[in-house]
Amino acid sequence: MKKTLNTWIMYHEIQQLDRLGFSKNKIAGYLKINWRTVRKYFNMTEEDFEQYLLQKGSKDKILDPYKDFVLSRLREYSDTTAAQLFDWLKEYHPDLPGVCEKTVYNFVMDVRQKHNIPLVDSFREYFPVEELPYGEQAQVDFGQYNMRHHGKSSKKVYFFAMVLSRSRMKFIYFLDRPFTTKDVCIAHEKSFEYFEGIPQTIVYDQDRTIVVNENIGNIILTSEFRSYTKSRSFKRHFCRKADPESKGKVENVIGYVKKNFLYNRKYIDLDTLNNQAIQWLLRTGNNNVHHLTKKSPLDEFLIEKQHLSPYTPLTIKTEDMKAYTVRKTNEVNYKGSFYSLPMGTYTGSQTQVLAKDHNGKVEIYTTDKSLICSHELSLEKGKTIINTDHRRDKSGSINEMIKATAEHFTDTKKAVEYFRKIQAAFPRYTRDHLQVIRRALKDVPKNIADKALDFCVKNVNYCGHDFESVLFVLWDTATSETEFSDVKLMDKNNQSKADEMPQTSDINDYQDIINN
Repeated sequence: MKKTLNTWIMYHEIQQLDRLGFSKNKIAGYLKINWRTVRKYFNMTEEDFEQYLLQKGSKDKILDPYKDFVLSRLREYSDTTAAQLFDWLKEYHPDLPGVCEKTVYNFVMDVRQKHNIPLVDSFREYFPVEELPYGEQAQVDFGQYNMRHHGKSSKKVYFFAMVLSRSRMKFIYFLDRPFTTKDVCIAHEKSFEYFEGIPQTIVYDQDRTIVVNENIGNIILTSEFRSYTKSRSFKRHFCRKADPESKGKVENVIGYVKKNFLYNRKYIDLDTLNNQAIQWLLRTGNNNVHHLTKKSPLDEFLIEKQHLSPYTPLTIKTEDMKAYTVRKTNEVNYKGSFYSLPMGTYTGSQTQVLAKDHNGKVEIYTTDKSLICSHELSLEKGKTIINTDHRRDKSGSINEMIKATAEHFTDTKKAVEYFRKIQAAFPRYTRDHLQVIRRALKDVPKNIADKALDFCVKNVNYCGHDFESVLFVLWDTATSETEFSDVKLMDKNNQSKADEMPQTSDINDYQDIINN
């Protein structure tokens, strides 16, 4: 309809410009159309032009043979997009001619218009939520932001946010790198210290630093976070995947921090940023009146603080390891000297490792803190320390390790296939993943190991640490079944005892004793 209207407008503009004395070339230049189009429309009367449009609209379309299919799908699923219909056409009609997405889109929109099937956006219905009791709940989420840095450069920062659901009292904590599980535990402790108490329940989404996977509502936590939460009294509640609105309070905090605190703020260093964040919370974030509660979070917090569980500091051991960029020659520059890494460690300009000194050696780890290798620490700068073993092909020993680890399972073939998938996903760290799995399998029954393997294969979890976490959850929750061995009643070679009668006492003897 809109396209036809625009065509009519163009026709009348051509006629009007002709009456004003414009040449066909000037009309084409003014309207930015081809001069042949001007010549064609110029000689048409209104009746001729209307007939031309009717014939043009009734012209056969290349997708007309598939109209019934498209119409039936739109009537059944009115919210189907043109892109989805294009895929269905290719799936159910192998003879579909080679057309572009725009052609399919125009055809689908034409079918919608002719048969009055509008594309209605689905929406989620909401209902007011009652305020929770004081001290009942907090919500946690993570954010990231590119801050202004030196000149035109930018610095990416990552932050943790916790908000008390009733008072809206907030806390934020920044890092200049992605959060690890240990960082998340530390951020919790800093939050509890800031609030001077612990809420009864904390709501999370399924962040990779906290959750390994979800199996029909059964949340599998990372081993480190599970260990941390056992030492704290709060309950955990996890939102469904891709459902951020179920923790809307902290989602609003993330946006508030980005738009009010971080927007156009210049990054100096991490300590300065965290100090500025605390000052902002005191000045604005927790001081301004909340638009829904009409109260200041600081004022409400004075009440909520009394309902929080007592907080006692918990020490979390941290290892001071810095990240270093891996050179394309598979080496890393550490304190002025270069140390070799196994072949294949370098995967691109963003490849990084962690390193630290320990007993006169340089220990080099992956970013998830799995040991890669170690070298003697060079006391001189500018040296290149090479371990020739890093250049060797160790595929043979890996194969032996895979076969040995598979023996812990009933279905060794399935286990080998699973380990091959890990090898394909992590060719540089296959040995590390296998070592994690072998340590986890120690003293674990085969039936539990088999269940962990089935879960990881089904959920496409090809990672040693994921397998370890799944195994621990299954091991913790498994109902222990005590197996009783058959009792050996007697020696089968000596049946004479079976004929013996046990001695019995006369009840009168006991009566005489009692009476006398």
